[in-house]
Amino acid sequence: WTSVRTERKMRRRGVGVARTLKKKEKNDALKEKGAEMQGNQLEHATEILAGFKTHLEVFATKHKRAIKSDPAFRKEFVQMCQQVGVDPLASNKGFWAEVLGVGDFYYELGVQIIDICIQTRPSNGGLISMGELLQQLHAKQNTARQEASEDDVRRAVAKLKGLGSGFGLMQVGKTTMVLSVPVELDNDHAAVMEVANRTSSGSGAPGEVTVESLASELGWPEERARRALERLVAEGMAWVDSHGGRTSYWFMSFWLEERLRTPPAQPPPLGPPLP
Repeated sequence: WTSVRTERKMRRRGVGVARTLKKKEKNDALKEKGAEMQGNQLEHATEILAGFKTHLEVFATKHKRAIKSDPAFRKEFVQMCQQVGVDPLASNKGFWAEVLGVGDFYYELGVQIIDICIQTRPSNGGLISMGELLQQLHAKQNTARQEASEDDVRRAVAKLKGLGSGFGLMQVGKTTMVLSVPVELDNDHAAVMEVANRTSSGSGAPGEVTVESLASELGWPEERARRALERLVAEGMAWVDSHGGRTSYWFMSFWLEERLRTPPAQPPPLGPPLP
């Protein structure tokens, strides 16, 4: 009886091992099939992406003139490239440079932006409005060639930012500013510049503020307003104008931006005295 019982246990154990082995084989087969399907999907996706890139090159060749001369068309084209993982701005070598000159265009634009920012830095401390920068860029660029748009400038500045040179974009109210100096500005400095961009402190010209007007507008103690202004003056982004017992702080970048917006038929707003 003992031997029979032992034999039955061994049979049951054998069945259990067999089931375990079959289950393992099934799981291994499923894993192998899953890996095969993943590989096929990846290969298919790679083929589709390669096809997109090929069609993109054909499209670029066909519409070369429009891409080079039309800023809006160029913006749409660059966005389309990025959607399929192509960065035509990454290098000034290869297909995009040879066929379109896109890489060269943004490289040259970056050089022009640096040049303008350096030339204007003594008056604005390295803070220039997008409108003024575009105006100066258009004056420099040959009208026979492609004209830079705001989107082009944004992309070129993004590339310059990667160099760690202090370049970046800063939004002050509705005005986009290009910063070209490695300076840390906190929320107080940003608030001061936003007020300077939209108020006149009684002079009729945006770009001028006083300690008193800032304290009233922002609800700050005068010492806080004075401290923020002194830092911006030290960085060269604001000028001090004292006369008649009254001290004003002028932001040239905002004053010049307002002049760009002023219709030619109207006299430009009174500006700060020259240093």
